[in-house]
Amino acid sequence: MGRLFKRYLDGPQIWCCSQCWTHLSTNDQIISKQFTGRGGRAFLYDKVINVTTGQHEKRMLITGLHTVADIFCLDCQALLGWKYEEAFEESQKYKEGKYILEKTCITKDPDGE
Repeated sequence: MGRLFKRYLDGPQIWCCSQCWTHLSTNDQIISKQFTGRGGRAFLYDKVINVTTGQHEKRMLITGLHTVADIFCLDCQALLGWKYEEAFEESQKYKEGKYILEKTCITKDPDGE
């Protein structure tokens, strides 16, 4: 296996993997805090870093059928949430290319400004 290449974020309110503290995103990338994941509350993000993406699969979610791919921490491989690849209903198209991070899987960086 090669060398792990992780990116780091600067600024206030950085969200990290709760298992290994790998940087994932910032507060300004949150689109909505009104989502539900597998284990409860979840946030919809525009952009995240330091994740790997699993296989695409169709899932029936609360808001209808979507093609999604689970996302995992680049460092510790913890399941963090999923990426919306395709939405089949017109009203849900805004989610395409966006990410769900489950609140139970992330934490704020205590060293953030």
